[in-house]
Amino acid sequence: MGGIEDNEPPLKRTKIRLAESNSLLEDLSHMQPVACSMGYSMARPLPSHGDEETIGSKGIIKRAEFIKIITRALYSLGYDKSGALLEEESGITLHSSVFNLLMQRVNDGKWNECVAMLHTIGVLDEKTVKSASFLILEQKFLELLKMEKVTDALDTLRNEIVPLCVNVSRVHELATCIVSPSQYVRLGLSSQDTDVVKSRSNILEKLQKVLPAAVMTPEKRLEHLVEQALDVQRDACIFHNTLDSDLSLYSDHQCGKNQIPSQTIQVKEDGHVSLKHKLTGHQKPVLMVSWGPDDRQLLTCGLEEVIKRWDVISGECLLVYEKNGVGLISCGWFPDGRGIFSGMTDKSICLWDLDGRELECWKGQQTLRISDMAVTDDGKRIISICRETSILLLDREAKFERLIEEEEAITSFSLSKDSKFLLVNLINQEIHLWSIEGDLKVVAKYKGHKRARFVIRSCLGGFEQAFIASGSEDSQVYIWHRGSEELLLALLGHSGAVNCVSWNPTNLHMLASASDDHTIRIWGLDELNLIRRDSQSNGITCCSNGRI
Repeated sequence: MGGIEDNEPPLKRTKIRLAESNSLLEDLSHMQPVACSMGYSMARPLPSHGDEETIGSKGIIKRAEFIKIITRALYSLGYDKSGALLEEESGITLHSSVFNLLMQRVNDGKWNECVAMLHTIGVLDEKTVKSASFLILEQKFLELLKMEKVTDALDTLRNEIVPLCVNVSRVHELATCIVSPSQYVRLGLSSQDTDVVKSRSNILEKLQKVLPAAVMTPEKRLEHLVEQALDVQRDACIFHNTLDSDLSLYSDHQCGKNQIPSQTIQVKEDGHVSLKHKLTGHQKPVLMVSWGPDDRQLLTCGLEEVIKRWDVISGECLLVYEKNGVGLISCGWFPDGRGIFSGMTDKSICLWDLDGRELECWKGQQTLRISDMAVTDDGKRIISICRETSILLLDREAKFERLIEEEEAITSFSLSKDSKFLLVNLINQEIHLWSIEGDLKVVAKYKGHKRARFVIRSCLGGFEQAFIASGSEDSQVYIWHRGSEELLLALLGHSGAVNCVSWNPTNLHMLASASDDHTIRIWGLDELNLIRRDSQSNGITCCSNGRI
């Protein structure tokens, strides 16, 4: 194992013993195997025929590359002895002898030889050589300053670094170190001697980002390939609705329909819901109700009247929001719960703090009536249906408005959790998914549900909101895959039009639906089919269609 001792510092393990010579070729001929915790090691020379060997059933994996990334992973995980043994048994070294010598030169601080060696690595182009040279000479410069050799440092900067014409802004920063040597602490070195070894080790990590993979096997390449494979499997799984922690390397990932909430686990009816408070005080019909982010307060908005804020526990009206001569027709909360907003009959949008002080009031130039409002998670954009076929997007900071224009009348909309998409329900039995980041555009359309007379609401939900759920006038709940637009399920159970659906934001496997049949259904996983498919428990407690 090359005499590696576990109780020695990584960079002290089995250093190369070189004959004193000015010739690089002579140095190479005297090299011995090297190993360190970063995985820069050598073993027997690589056989010339090994580069063309492949493994795997499809013959597309090059054996030498495969072994190198495994070796790299072993060193990264701290298994230095195993990595060195794999190099020895396979006859495939992690790095070439030239590159191993370059790394040794870096560790020894022989900067001029390092720069010269870069020109001997044939696969490097001029740009790469200059970038790598810059990193090496920068380290030389900083270490000269550390040793208070200001004249030598200045000579390195003027005659070696500047002519490279690389990273001019960094060159200016280095120049400030000449005027104020204390600046070099901020740029890469501290006053502790042990940091010299660490900073030289960091140079090798920086070189990895500059040099091609054929020269220096990338760090954590195996982990990256495995994560990429899992991402591909997850993205290809149309029913995927599990957390990433449920993914396994032992088998290919594939969810079934049973990962989508499709089984009624609770039914709430009028006779089984207790009245907690009766909130009275509005003089006109109540148009909108909005729960506060903490679930302890409630907003209610009367028809062209006022907004009232209620304490849910006591039923007490905490505050009334109104504006002289103007009626309020919609309301909503800011994400942090510290303020509210409202649409007004004069086509304006007003913002208040919780004490009723008006913070902002903005009046649109293109709006007829503000209703159905939402606010993005950063509080910067307010979204509202402003006309029959238009939705207003107001940027509060830039005081700039944009419009989503549909050809058909808009009945409702729902904002995605990340505030990047808007789900828009139309009167013509279509649901459009709009991207509201950058250029406004429709990215998906969903069809199949029924709507003729009532307002039907839809929502996004599931893992990373990968599904679209909607009510329907044919008494069913419809679920589509967000990306493919494919209709996955139509859930039977209600006996009247389903007006609204809501996907639980914390439980991926729970969906609620409200219907004209005077019931609210809670949907969960089909436990029976799930047990048949997978013996592992999913932690969902179900009531087998029981009524509560």
